[in-house]
Amino acid sequence: MSMGVFLVLGMLIAVSRQSAAAASSALDNFSAKDGTVLELDDSNLDSAISKFDYVLVDFYAPWCGHCKRLAPELDAAAPLLAGLKEPIVIAKVNADKYSRLAVKHDIDGFPTLKLFMHGVPMEYNGPRKADLLVRFLKKFVAPDVSILDSDSAVGEFVQSAGTHFPIFIGFGLNESLISDFGKKYKKKAWFSVAKDFSEEIMVVYDFDKVPALVSLHPNYNEQNIFYGPFEEKFLEDFIKQNFIPSPLPINYDTLKLLKDDERKIVLTIMEDENEEKSKKLVQLLKAAASANRDLLFAYVGFKQFEEFTDSFGVNKKSELPKMVVWDGNEEYFMVVGSEVINEEDQASQITRFIEGFREGKTEVKRINGPSFMGYINSLIGVRTVYIIVFLVCVFMLIRSINKEEPLRVGTREEADQASSSTSEGEGKEYRPGDKED
Repeated sequence: MSMGVFLVLGMLIAVSRQSAAAASSALDNFSAKDGTVLELDDSNLDSAISKFDYVLVDFYAPWCGHCKRLAPELDAAAPLLAGLKEPIVIAKVNADKYSRLAVKHDIDGFPTLKLFMHGVPMEYNGPRKADLLVRFLKKFVAPDVSILDSDSAVGEFVQSAGTHFPIFIGFGLNESLISDFGKKYKKKAWFSVAKDFSEEIMVVYDFDKVPALVSLHPNYNEQNIFYGPFEEKFLEDFIKQNFIPSPLPINYDTLKLLKDDERKIVLTIMEDENEEKSKKLVQLLKAAASANRDLLFAYVGFKQFEEFTDSFGVNKKSELPKMVVWDGNEEYFMVVGSEVINEEDQASQITRFIEGFREGKTEVKRINGPSFMGYINSLIGVRTVYIIVFLVCVFMLIRSINKEEPLRVGTREEADQASSSTSEGEGKEYRPGDKED
């Protein structure tokens, strides 16, 4: 090796060390109260996650349009989050440049936000406007259970909680009964106990005796009340069943809520969920959901989400509304004799459908393959899929052009083995895409 090469290598090593030292120094001098967005790289990301209790990391790419729109929102949110009693640091990583970090943290598109709480990551799927982002993140540094000592405290708690998480308020309830659930489900809901309140509050939240546990879904204008028994199993069942409003309108965002719920889904498919007759049907579904809490009720309009409804064999010629019971995966059940709901006495028809399902009068169907994959692809970002396919094709083309091995006659078995080996090698490469907001 020539002396010139050694000099170049030496210079590169020196520059690399200087860069790492500068990054380390920047982190050492940074405080959680600084209120600015911290730029990290592969030399100090782990250190930052260890140093700060709460870190929201933006994995971005410089060419990503969504990333460019998100950046000023994070800049605006940073000082507000730094001012909290438990400050949250906002940091960013160029995951396109530091691809090893992208692979390590399972980044499949840009931008991806991850919140690290005491070193434990969770993907951030909340709002991306500065004010709403701050309100959302306050949930994770709030007390497990808030103690409310007046009517005004109750109102302020509900107002500050926002609309993204369900809210549980125990009126006249011993804090010890829900403290464990407050810790266990901190990432899913707000929990509080009201120690002192007036009869006016009882009217506002529609309960007539204590103790009572009230669940609220401000985003869906839904409220439910639990009067006991306040034994652990019954209390936890009520809490879990009220994480998701029922009936749930199905769209791209709410589909993500279903992954953690083990209940079967009573799905009603209607022509247009915005029609007045559809809204009346939703009210009947709400009553049925209240009486059948072991099932999750949901509805979707063919006009609003044709791609999804097609997975259940629904098209423009289908007679709607219809009901099915979906397992949340690849199978659903048709109830024999209750395939379609007509407009006369729909409440009785819903009751007969539920009874028929519970009695096993069902026919098992499978989700339509292409449509099912279509809406799954839409959740991860179809452009990501296109980019991956394009890059694989380019990579294979380059390999074929540069290949110098002469042609020879071989067996089909040898060809299959070679093809399998190539596929495995390509599958290990990281090719991120552009993630929608």
